[in-house]
This record gives sequence, structure tokens and C-alpha cells, in this order.
Amino acid sequence: MPINICDHFYRSFAQQVIPEALKHGIAPIGMKSLGGGDSKKGGKMVTAKVCTVAEAIRYSLSQPIVTLVSGIDSMKVLQQNIAIARAYKPLEGEELQALLAKVKPEAGDGRHEMFKSTTVFDGPYHRKQHGLDI
Repeated sequence: MPINICDHFYRSFAQQVIPEALKHGIAPIGMKSLGGGDSKKGGKMVTAKVCTVAEAIRYSLSQPIVTLVSGIDSMKVLQQNIAIARAYKPLEGEELQALLAKVKPEAGDGRHEMFKSTTVFDGPYHRKQHGLDI
């Protein structure tokens, strides 16, 4: 499921869905830690300057998920993600609170997670398949 820093403030999977999954012995897999995007455009949340790549990935890895699927579309992104993973320390305490405070003004209204409240979530193929505007 999408697990990212903006999720904390808007219709949160991490706060509402993951606890239920864990109660039932389901191991949650996180994805979309940068909010979607690619290496040319950058992750949506990083491009919008909500957070850095390292902050986004560390936040997602600090949630109760069993693994994080991260899009790797270049050697540069692979090396970046390996460096973040090797240096990984969970976000907690004051460091976590500071990051949440930094992100809150951008995250509370869902503008970076439109898939939670609009039909703006699929690529052209699936949008056509579901009868949505392309």
C-alpha cells in the first residue's frame, strides 16, 4: 500500500489500515514512498519540495511494513537507494516530530495523494479501461 510522509496526515493507510492488517497476521508491503514519479521528474513529493528522497524513504521504512518497494529506473537511483538503506536508522522521537512538522502544511489536504480522493490515479490504459477521462 502507499506509505509515505504525506500519508500521516490524510486518510492514513499507516494509521488506519496497517494496524488492522497486522491484527490479522497480514504483512504489509509499502510502496510509493516518494509519491510516484520517475528519476527524470523525481518523486512527486520530492519535486514539490515536501521532503528529500532520504527523508521520504527513511519515513516509509520506519513504518510497520515488512518491505518497501521502491521504483528503480536507473543505476543512479539504485545507488542512491542502496546508500540510504545502508545508512538507515529509524525516524523517531524529535527527528520524526521535526519532519512531520515540516511536512504538515503540504500534507493535510491530500494534494499529494490525489488517488485517495479523486479519479486521478491510473495511467492512460487503466483510466480508459475504467471509463475515466484520459
